[in-house]
Amino acid sequence: MSYLAAAPEFLARAATDLTDIGSQLTAANVAATTPITAMAPAAADEISAAISSLFAGHGRAFQALSGQAAAFQAQFAQALSGAGASYAAAEAANASSLQTVEQDVLAAINAPTNLLLGRPLIGNGANGTATNPNGGAGGLLFGNGGNGYSQSGTGYTVWAGLPGKGGRAAVRVPQR
Repeated sequence: MSYLAAAPEFLARAATDLTDIGSQLTAANVAATTPITAMAPAAADEISAAISSLFAGHGRAFQALSGQAAAFQAQFAQALSGAGASYAAAEAANASSLQTVEQDVLAAINAPTNLLLGRPLIGNGANGTATNPNGGAGGLLFGNGGNGYSQSGTGYTVWAGLPGKGGRAAVRVPQR
């Protein structure tokens, strides 16, 4: 049993958010580069110069570490975005193959009754068209009939039919 539930649109949004956060952190690090790496000594003595040099060294180490963190963050955002796209593609491929299997199974089940009676055992009927306004019959055991064709134009539409047995039929009565 899988304990993972993923939604590709949420993964894409998270990747976009991570990219935005990374851009903001990079901008903050660029703005902080000069103040933390080129500190002026507080006084003109050796101790102040040594302390300034020590802090500037820590600033350079921070900048190097920030660069590595930014690179990791960018790779992570790219991986997250790619994972979302891959997940969506896998879901689409699986759904497509399952729909094909479902259609094949229904075709095998309905073949004998279609051949003998001209009507499926399981399934919904086709909707009516302009050339054939009556909706198709539904399955003998399970399924609703197709809706009848409804013309557009002036007049009143009167619906008639048995619910769940043959769909709806439309009759247009001209206005007087």
